[in-house]
Amino acid sequence: MRRADLPVRLDDLPMFATDQQIAEAIVGKDKAEKWMRERLPTLANKPGFPAIDPFHGGRAVALVKLFYANYLNLPENGRGIPDGRGQEGEWKSQKRRA
Repeated sequence: MRRADLPVRLDDLPMFATDQQIAEAIVGKDKAEKWMRERLPTLANKPGFPAIDPFHGGRAVALVKLFYANYLNLPENGRGIPDGRGQEGEWKSQKRRA
């Protein structure tokens, strides 16, 4: 069980969540109202951002997470690649020559 003083994460939400719950998980409780008022209307019109499911009364959290993974260009396997450059092997430092 999570402590009440910790911020809510998308992973903590139910399968379908209200816009308020999603906002708090994305930007925190203090900024949630402003995000819902100023950012959510824009996001709601973007392709891939899930609509409110009328049967469940909320947005599918898994689809919100997928939207942000695509929006942020996160790699599918969870491993990072340097900013738009080649392969992960580039991260390995080259041996110094004496």
